[in-house]
Amino acid sequence: MNATQKAYRVLVVDDHDVVRRGIRSLLESQPGVEVCCEATNGTEAVEQVKKVKPDLIVLDLSMPDMNGLDAARSIRQISPDTEILIFSMHFSEEIAREVLRLGARGYVLKSDANTELVAAVQRLRQGKPFFTSRLAASMADIFVNGPAEPGVESPLPGSPLTSREVEIVQLLAEGKSNKETAAVLGVSTRTVESHRNHIMRKMNFASFSELIRFAVRNNLVEP
Repeated sequence: MNATQKAYRVLVVDDHDVVRRGIRSLLESQPGVEVCCEATNGTEAVEQVKKVKPDLIVLDLSMPDMNGLDAARSIRQISPDTEILIFSMHFSEEIAREVLRLGARGYVLKSDANTELVAAVQRLRQGKPFFTSRLAASMADIFVNGPAEPGVESPLPGSPLTSREVEIVQLLAEGKSNKETAAVLGVSTRTVESHRNHIMRKMNFASFSELIRFAVRNNLVEP
């Protein structure tokens, strides 16, 4: 970076010291990137943004005092030019949609930090969005298949699966093929295949046997 080029200033917000140190180390290894300040919760983050107006905030979602969603909402109002990169331990399409509505343009999972965090910061630095590969895949699926039916909630409490996805899991777990499942539901085989792939990604199933175990645990089929 030459003397006339301004550093890209980053605020790191996470309630764990070791996480903040790791992010700082990763980012400051990049030319022209400076971690200008840190915060341990949403309230501190909002105060820091008021003071320094950073170029980017790397923001954890799960924090005491004020969570990342509330902090992002306030930061958007205080400093509209500050980019927001969500850095979360958990993936949730619902939360992802909410933070995108709030104006965040990046979402990276902590488990992918070593491979994706630097790339995400560089993308946002160029004015381009960056989403964790799981969210990008989900957005592509919505583009191809359309969003889930509004108002349709999963019959499994706490599960992110829609009613149609639960039906598909149940039929597949009962031993029906994609073609047989499609016939029962009155849809195309390709639609079932698409739903099946989406379920595997959404639930982070590494194999079809994990889907079967999930169905048994949730009493969708007889063990």
